[in-house]
Amino acid sequence: MTIKHNQQIQHNHFRKDWQRRVRVHFDQPGRKSRRRNARLQKAAAVAPRPVDKLRPIVRCPTLKYNRREAGIPRKLAPTIGIAVDPRRSNPSVESLAPNVERLKAYRARLILFPRRAGQHKQLDSSKEDVDAAKRGDNIARSASAVLPVVNITAEEAVGEVKRSDMPEGTKDAYRTLRLARSDARLVGVREKRAKAKAEEAAATKK
Repeated sequence: MTIKHNQQIQHNHFRKDWQRRVRVHFDQPGRKSRRRNARLQKAAAVAPRPVDKLRPIVRCPTLKYNRREAGIPRKLAPTIGIAVDPRRSNPSVESLAPNVERLKAYRARLILFPRRAGQHKQLDSSKEDVDAAKRGDNIARSASAVLPVVNITAEEAVGEVKRSDMPEGTKDAYRTLRLARSDARLVGVREKRAKAKAEEAAATKK
């Protein structure tokens, strides 16, 4: 409520128990330690799988890649550590090709354990690879460390076009466009004028 005219000054009641209504963050060192322990527990729980998922190379604004080109079914991809967004597709061949190669490289490095011991299916890895993974040989803890996203440089992304390489067009393009527009606008007027002139010439001959 604002004060108007020559009224009494309001009594401000600033004697509330404000300590109970203020939240401070003095526990940041403890939270840092708990987050680190949680990451270590997660890595131990999912081992020998990597803790992160394989994500595509995205040049914003663009779309995510499609798994069909790499031959990976939609329902299988999330189970083997690939991030999937079924709402999106990638119509650009330029950005689709590196992502397909990225998926194929990931699939070649992937070691799939059989669901039941002694029952190997078609997509499962060989017994030697499974035994090597159990021993901890050549195990990657992070997919982004094995297959990092390499951004292209400005020189690779944008190329300069020389004037000699550009196609040679009309020298007076603006005037040509204006004349074409004027001809299209005056078609009826000119036809009417030519018709009247022809009728007048025919009348004088009689």
